[in-house]
Amino acid sequence: MIPRSLAIPKTWKTFDIPSFFSAFGYPALGLGLFITMVVLGFAVSELAFHWWYLPLAFGVIAFSVFMCNAGIGPLHRILQHRAGELKAPAQFLTMLNLILAMQGNVKDWVNYHSQHHRFADGPGDPHNPFESKRWAWVGWILWRDKKDTDRPIAMWLKGQPVIVWMDRFYNEISLVVHLFIPAAIYLIVWASGGSLVLTALIHASVVIGRAIQFHATVYGINVLGHLKTPIWADHLMALLTGGEAFHDHHHDAPISALHRPRKGVWNRIVDYNGTILLAFEKIGWVKNLKIAPQFA
Repeated sequence: MIPRSLAIPKTWKTFDIPSFFSAFGYPALGLGLFITMVVLGFAVSELAFHWWYLPLAFGVIAFSVFMCNAGIGPLHRILQHRAGELKAPAQFLTMLNLILAMQGNVKDWVNYHSQHHRFADGPGDPHNPFESKRWAWVGWILWRDKKDTDRPIAMWLKGQPVIVWMDRFYNEISLVVHLFIPAAIYLIVWASGGSLVLTALIHASVVIGRAIQFHATVYGINVLGHLKTPIWADHLMALLTGGEAFHDHHHDAPISALHRPRKGVWNRIVDYNGTILLAFEKIGWVKNLKIAPQFA
């Protein structure tokens, strides 16, 4: 089998423009907007830029990272590896967070990840870091094989109507979430005489937080997660990925709602995707959670 990084031609025909925008274009716009608002805020006294805008912006960045991971955790552990069952409210919230995270269609996500587990670290793995770290980071996202995206939705997802419906209208809902809702917020703030500078700074912070989480996931898991890394790096990447970056055990015990032991405050902090699922179980939004013996 030819490695995927060599088998897929690097041409404009296979280049995925929406993925490029998601990975690089949108983050660049967010960073540019953030820097512009800070510079204008300090340079133009009429804009009434307050010092507390910056810590608020950093808090919004952190919250955006958390919200994006709150979608990817249930997607990876429940929808992909079937470590439980999501009720309709959890399906809806998961899908909204996935759209915020700009993860693309669940159909394609699950199909790619299934191939990853089938051919892990070998030819056929969509993002094998031993072929190319750059390919495992973003190459496999930017250049696509049409045969991959033509695969149908996984059989086990067809019985989850909320997932199927929202996945079918992923692009339309994404336009609402990332364009129309922000535009409406700007209009309301402007009409009510609020601070457009603060609004733009918060908007930019959401975009930046989502970008941090996105690249922490694709690099921290697809690359670092398959290499030998120091413990401090594992925990740092775990905080940015909700615990998904604890990857050394994952291919041995993929069907687990937790990636760290249930007990221990720090475990529940760094593996907060698992903590979210435990909370969903408490309120009845998730049932039949499966936990690997070493984490029970």
